[in-house]
Amino acid sequence: MRSVLILGGGVIGLACAWHAARRGLRVTVVERLPAARDGCSFGNAGMIVPSHFVPLAAPGMVALGLKWMGNPESPFYIRPRLDAELFGWAWKFWRASTAAHVARAAPLLRDLSLASRAEYEALAEESGNDFGFTRRGLLMLCRTPHALDEEAKTAEHARRLGVPAEVLDAQQIAALEPGVTMNVAGGVLFPKDCHLSPDRLMAGLQKRLAAAGVECLWETEVAAWRHEGGRLVAARTSRGELAADEFVLAGGSWSPRAAAGLGLKLSMQAGKGYSLTLPQPRQLPQLCAIFTEARIAVTPMGGALRFGGTMEIAGLDETINPRRVRGIIRAVPPYWPAFREEDFAGLPPWRGLRPVSPDGLPYLGRTRRWPNLIIATGHAMMGLSLAPVTGRLVGELLAGEPPAHDLTLLAPERYG
Repeated sequence: MRSVLILGGGVIGLACAWHAARRGLRVTVVERLPAARDGCSFGNAGMIVPSHFVPLAAPGMVALGLKWMGNPESPFYIRPRLDAELFGWAWKFWRASTAAHVARAAPLLRDLSLASRAEYEALAEESGNDFGFTRRGLLMLCRTPHALDEEAKTAEHARRLGVPAEVLDAQQIAALEPGVTMNVAGGVLFPKDCHLSPDRLMAGLQKRLAAAGVECLWETEVAAWRHEGGRLVAARTSRGELAADEFVLAGGSWSPRAAAGLGLKLSMQAGKGYSLTLPQPRQLPQLCAIFTEARIAVTPMGGALRFGGTMEIAGLDETINPRRVRGIIRAVPPYWPAFREEDFAGLPPWRGLRPVSPDGLPYLGRTRRWPNLIIATGHAMMGLSLAPVTGRLVGELLAGEPPAHDLTLLAPERYG
């Protein structure tokens, strides 16, 4: 039986392990954190978003980022520091933020997101939907007419790509969400978008992997590699040497460290996001939503309500910045006036480091330098949304099958 060693126990790594195990491979997952962890795959907004076909690197994003730079409570913030990797990443981001890049990337992101949605539907059916998969759509809520006009352009772009989108006025929004008081000019409904509970998804995946015979080695660090004849043969870890026939690097924001030991350069920055979950909110929406101007995502999870957002580029720093959290809290009442800032008093904030590539696209595929190494990382805010299709594509690559989607734009070595 062929063996595969997967580095990373987040949602991407577990999805890869699931598809590898279903293809009859002997699978081992190595994760640096303990089994009881709270990384990027757990506290996120839980959204499945075919609506997000525009990559992070897009026209206007650099100017918007510069505008926000002076405010530590803004949706996007880069902590000033002298760092050659950061400067290189920022330069590549600027180069990628073009209309031509969006035109190339949007159809691929659409196809990957819709395929991932279908994978989630199948998983929900076979698991009894033990992770709260909900197909009610996403509302992009706009406080100002200008924001609504801009969002309407995105809706038109979506329709051209075959992604349903409906522009709504304030009255139509109110009719769609009668249980929530809103102060908005209108919004856009993306009916194909969905949401789920990330921690329940992760718990269910781990149970299914255990039942399939997948071995998960927690609190295990990869220190070095052993290779022979141009192929990897083992990873040297804190538990000793782990040999395998195939290797998958799915370590999220920590992937560049592991790749560097193989002479590979993954241009990536860790984008810290935060969330707060109200266990008993004043009002509970039925749909997930995004506050467009504030870049805050809101998701109902059972009877609770999660608010998440911000992108803080500060390296592999997992400390919580209170000003970033305060920015999320202050953004809520202007959209939903029934909520108060004091509603969030005493709530423990969550944080996670999202792996962000310069062009806003994942790294996915085999490497030229090491033919038995697959890289699957760099999904930024789309990790949960794209995990199932990523796992399926990795499974196809491991089986020697042609992948169902063209991975040219996602080539792991596209930046050298």
